[in-house]
Amino acid sequence: MKKYFIILGCLQAFIALGAIPAGLGYLSDTTGTGMGTSVELLKNSPFTSFLIPALFLLIVHGFGNVLGAVLSFRKKPIAGKAGFVLGLILCLWIIIQVYLIGLISFMQPLFFGFGVIESILSLVIFKKTK
Repeated sequence: MKKYFIILGCLQAFIALGAIPAGLGYLSDTTGTGMGTSVELLKNSPFTSFLIPALFLLIVHGFGNVLGAVLSFRKKPIAGKAGFVLGLILCLWIIIQVYLIGLISFMQPLFFGFGVIESILSLVIFKKTK
């Protein structure tokens, strides 16, 4: 059981380590040019800049997964619920992103897979800590 918490915590830390710098990068330049993108990507979305996606990326995927990792590494029973929600949100984020801007990077399916793994590991933890 201990290994599931550790694996989940490592995955959550990895997701956070990707989301926090990306969120900060898009917040520092909401046009996306500093991150090698353009607001042109957002033409089929409800957004005119990267401000709202950057905030979501930073707060939910970044800080949310930091909190999830802390819960997981401390083997708190709520880690299962938190991880499941975070994994589900990550999967939905990627699905909506691909729908709105298209499949433009290998990182989209990669992080979708991370969300699936996060959700499955979290369900295992949740069922064993009931």
